[in-house]
Amino acid sequence: MGVIPYDVTEEDKRRFDEDGYWISPKLLDDDTIRRLREAHERVWSKKHDGHGLPFYDYSLPENPLALRKLDNGWWINDEIRAVVTDRELGKMASELLDEAAIRLWHDQVIYKPGTSGQETKAGNVGWHQDYGYWRVSSTTNMVTVWIALQDTDLSNGGMMTILGSHKWGAVEGSDTFFEQDMGKLKAKFATRDWVEEPCILKAGQASFHHALTFHGSGTNYSSEPRLSVVAHLMPGDTHFRDVRQKHDNLRLLGGRPVPGMRFDRDEYFPLLYAKE
Repeated sequence: MGVIPYDVTEEDKRRFDEDGYWISPKLLDDDTIRRLREAHERVWSKKHDGHGLPFYDYSLPENPLALRKLDNGWWINDEIRAVVTDRELGKMASELLDEAAIRLWHDQVIYKPGTSGQETKAGNVGWHQDYGYWRVSSTTNMVTVWIALQDTDLSNGGMMTILGSHKWGAVEGSDTFFEQDMGKLKAKFATRDWVEEPCILKAGQASFHHALTFHGSGTNYSSEPRLSVVAHLMPGDTHFRDVRQKHDNLRLLGGRPVPGMRFDRDEYFPLLYAKE
């Protein structure tokens, strides 16, 4: 089980630099996809691997159509851990970001319920920048790897990106993942050219999007849940900067984190890849 090796091309890099995202070829074989779908079932049933972090818990939302999102699934599930810490993901991120080393910032396990055609905003992911939540990080040069565990398009709530929005810099107030009114957010953020492009993926493909790229997703109209595993990756020398907005990762630096401390504790921020 693991990520299928792929060498990022100059054209891939050009697309990532220009558009703010890039869709990979198929990176997971069918058996790995199956095992990750089973991992979803185990996570939401609170069946954990290993004996660490016994206090780690998750409460399902009351609304059955609401999005489920769990951070750091790799702490409690071996199948997820094998993928989000895979060297090949780190190598691709290194090439796209032009960074010498790549670490895991954190992962996410995301489950978007199917509505069988019902119109609802409950599962929406609002237009946002990932860096809107990561301002304690010393760099915006980070990347999200969104891995589809089924064929994914707009009919089942696939992600959309705003082309070139990573060039806008860190936009104030862009921590709007949980705001479900997409139109309201568009009115707020569409102060420049706003070109929406869907990320259409086959099972096992991944979308690599820059931490500053605006993205979001709408309703899953299908009868089946849309499942994904997500790896958020950062340069190996990323450190803590003191800003008003904080992040849960700060507690992983210890009781009194100090600006300048690197996010490099391998037990929490494993090194995926380093150029020789």
